[in-house]
Amino acid sequence: MVTIIAAIGLNNALGKDNDLIWHLPADLKRFKETTSGFPIIMGRKTFESIGRPLPNRTNIIVTRNADYHQEGCIVKPSLKEAVESVSNEENAFIIGGAQIYNQAIEYGLADRLDITLLQESFEADVYFPEFDKMEWKLISREDFEKDEKNPHNYSFLQFKKVS
Repeated sequence: MVTIIAAIGLNNALGKDNDLIWHLPADLKRFKETTSGFPIIMGRKTFESIGRPLPNRTNIIVTRNADYHQEGCIVKPSLKEAVESVSNEENAFIIGGAQIYNQAIEYGLADRLDITLLQESFEADVYFPEFDKMEWKLISREDFEKDEKNPHNYSFLQFKKVS
């Protein structure tokens, strides 16, 4: 199973200047718990914004640059090849960025969406792609109020691709 995992604003905002727009510890904790032990697939820009391989995960970077190498990571020339390389895994996660999310949805490469939805809009320069709500069924939703650690209201949403 391949799951797209992302945190977005109400306006589908993902990031700005190759960085996250917000700090939401509950989302970071959930991301770590959810992806730990599984392969993660990301674009080169996302990897470079993180700055290092994430521990306890196989880190797969998608880039067309054949000379690109990062210690502790696997590099694939296309998202399709990256997804094919994890086909025997119980689960794998596509963690961004916007171009990779767009390709994954456009080419039907994901089985699930795991979205943290911040309940406000943000100024951004990259956005999560629109997806056909008829092709995805909401299977789980948890809503949370902002608190001393998490400065925004947010929801955890899980969608399953309708076959």
